[in-house]
Amino acid sequence: MQRFTTPGGPRTPARAAALLATAVTVTAFCAADVLARSYPFGPRTRSVNDLGNQYVPFHTHLWDLLHGRADGGLLINWQSGYGTSFLPDLGTYLGSPYALLVAVFPRDRIDLAVYAVTALKTASAAAAMAWLLLTLRPGRWWAAGLLGASYALCGWSVADASYNPMWLDGLIAFPLLCLVGERAIAGRGRLPGVLIVALAWTANFYTAYMATLGAALVLLLRLLLIRPPRRQALAAAGRAALTVTLGVGLAAPLVTVIWFGTRHARPGRVRQFAPVPVEDVAARLLPATYGFGSPALYVGALALLLALALPFHRAVPARVRAGWTALVLAVALSLQWGPTHLVWHAFATPQGSAYRQAFVLCGLLVLAAWHALSHGPPGPRALGAATALLALITAVAARGELVRPYTWTVLGPAVAGALAGLVLLGRAGRRAGPAALAAVLLLGGQLGETAATSAVATKLRLGHLDDYAPWGPRQERQAAAVARADDWPRYRTDPGREQTVGNDPMLVGGQGAAYYSSLTPDVLSRTLTALGGGWTSRGRSVQSLDNAVTDVVFSVGARVHSPPDPHQKYRPADGTRVTVSRRDVPPLVTVRATAATGSFGPSPYRNQELLLGSRVYTVPRLTVHDDDGRPVPTRRVGTGTAVARPAITAVCPAGTQVQLWAPHFSGTARLAGTGAPAAVFRFEYPRNRAAMEPLGRTPASGRVRVELTPSRPGRVPAGAVGCLDTGRLHTAAARLKATGATRVTVSDGVVRAELPAGSKGVAVVAAPRIAGWRCAAGDGPARPAGRYHGLIAVPLDAGATSLTCTFHPPGLRLGTTVGAASLGALVLLTACTAVRRRRSTAPPTPTSPRERATTAS
Repeated sequence: MQRFTTPGGPRTPARAAALLATAVTVTAFCAADVLARSYPFGPRTRSVNDLGNQYVPFHTHLWDLLHGRADGGLLINWQSGYGTSFLPDLGTYLGSPYALLVAVFPRDRIDLAVYAVTALKTASAAAAMAWLLLTLRPGRWWAAGLLGASYALCGWSVADASYNPMWLDGLIAFPLLCLVGERAIAGRGRLPGVLIVALAWTANFYTAYMATLGAALVLLLRLLLIRPPRRQALAAAGRAALTVTLGVGLAAPLVTVIWFGTRHARPGRVRQFAPVPVEDVAARLLPATYGFGSPALYVGALALLLALALPFHRAVPARVRAGWTALVLAVALSLQWGPTHLVWHAFATPQGSAYRQAFVLCGLLVLAAWHALSHGPPGPRALGAATALLALITAVAARGELVRPYTWTVLGPAVAGALAGLVLLGRAGRRAGPAALAAVLLLGGQLGETAATSAVATKLRLGHLDDYAPWGPRQERQAAAVARADDWPRYRTDPGREQTVGNDPMLVGGQGAAYYSSLTPDVLSRTLTALGGGWTSRGRSVQSLDNAVTDVVFSVGARVHSPPDPHQKYRPADGTRVTVSRRDVPPLVTVRATAATGSFGPSPYRNQELLLGSRVYTVPRLTVHDDDGRPVPTRRVGTGTAVARPAITAVCPAGTQVQLWAPHFSGTARLAGTGAPAAVFRFEYPRNRAAMEPLGRTPASGRVRVELTPSRPGRVPAGAVGCLDTGRLHTAAARLKATGATRVTVSDGVVRAELPAGSKGVAVVAAPRIAGWRCAAGDGPARPAGRYHGLIAVPLDAGATSLTCTFHPPGLRLGTTVGAASLGALVLLTACTAVRRRRSTAPPTPTSPRERATTAS
């Protein structure tokens, strides 16, 4: 079949454009943080929301893995959630090859490492887009570089993806996948395209999916504009589809593991999509605007004016003008329509911003701008029409609440500079001097506008989202305390209830309950909730539980106690001393006489006893009193009511340890008459659930009075107070230790235990029974692990003195099979293509004189 080619610029201008785009992007990226006085150029932290809670800790865990210091490996992360599957998290948060760069930074500069990775990803997106622009059409290389930087520093990038670094892989993927489409149109070799697709889907399949949809739309438009013969067009589309199929197949080992991980994860909030008002959409096209739930479509005054001028630019062929304008408008409308919104987000509305596909529209705006500029700068008529449209957009945006005073401060000079530069460029012709002046004017205007827009987004995020301090003295003290106490796997060391971020065990070490991920197992969240644990993010961010019973159950032999984080404003710090409490606990594997009976109920105290196998709590009747000492039958408390400073009274055995379980209470609780510090409870429906807290010892009188200071309306449950008999707990722990494993070894995804002779009943591994565990007792066959109230359980055959449990992430076998099949198909197709090309280019075999004579006769 005859191939057809598409226009494209030489490689030298493309390289120069990519280098310029990289330089402009890095300069503006860093200048914005200088203006905002943000880390690492100022005192303001940049670790907002998931950046501090997830990405920095996950990169820290990757650093530990790469340096051989992590507990666990690629299959199991033994540091978080008492043992969770790590491969899905690796594919979700750390699949990008850029993540490996953290290994060259010191561990205590992990925040700087993540910052460098973020800047490098953004610069790579700029370079890829600049290369794509000159591949689509020849033009001024420096203009392609500027527009490449416009794409990389679009509103979606600086406002949303800068604190979700994994999304930036999609920003890189979109222009790269468009280049794959160009290769398919030209009929060039398949192997580079397959590898690009595989790399994009491995780096971050979520945004790669959106980038693939966007690149498919660009490919379709390109075929419509080039108008090759139908057979060749179908062949090009088929080559592209095969390339994507093989590439996604190569990425299947991670993609399938992530998909199965989401099936077993804690369900998130189910949201119905509601489009934002048109004035908010218009506002996000302008510089220096910010809104968490609206599409961040800013691409800079230069790119926006060019895109708006395209329909009126008569030097551009009519079909090109109509095609790119129609595609931009169609994608813009698809952002606001429910069915297409679901298609963009893989048929599930995100829990956060509902416009995570906005980077594709930003890329299309830049592509449209390039088609307007590469045919020659727009004339006065086209620029006048674009300016009028921009004025209309600005007028609509001004009706909303996202346009702030400093928007006008940035918008006016940016538009004036872009218009002046374009007019000067149009009049320059072939003269180098005016063209260079126009380039300098456009470059300076874009740098200032983009840096200001990014700085505004950085500042406003701090007021809208939770933020966390970068690595500092607090984490140093915590990490040192954990390191001194750690003796894994003989026992666990929990980094403590007073957490710095939601993934403290990955950040400062140890093996705790705390864990925050989009893939937090539902069984972990439900089990810890039933035991009195607290959480945020609707159960996806489980917290450490400072409780003696659960420490015995989960073999937590050392627990770090830190003062409250001074960076968090809900509670002041009281010193910097970090202490460690130790407890004699059973081993990681214990033996129970019988299988689990019954199920968890509403009382966490009874649930803890069920898991422990012994009665250790007294749960007394309690009374909630209002400010005047009168009983409150509803037990509802909180500000704005007559029960602003309530109290709980109950009677407990003398000397027992008082625990308070009030999951729907927010404020502080103090055990009167003991001098013990107040415990903090954080509840906010439906996001936060407060954890059970120890309050102190019951006085000799047995009368317990808990003074509450609510911070918002809440409720105290009927069985809120539990009185722990520590003597009984010590006896129960000693019994479990005596009958537990005599030796436990733990590697990446394998737990081996040696059991006392004559062990009978059920062996229980103090780890959540997540999907993928298989166990064998003695020399018996491996079977799927059972459950013991949410933990791993293995029935013991007669005479079994050993136990082996292995973990295989669900979906890994299927993904490996698909990946191997894709690799085999790719090798076969590549070999067949090479043979066919060799035969088609081989010279004809010469004919000897005798053969010619014979043929003639």
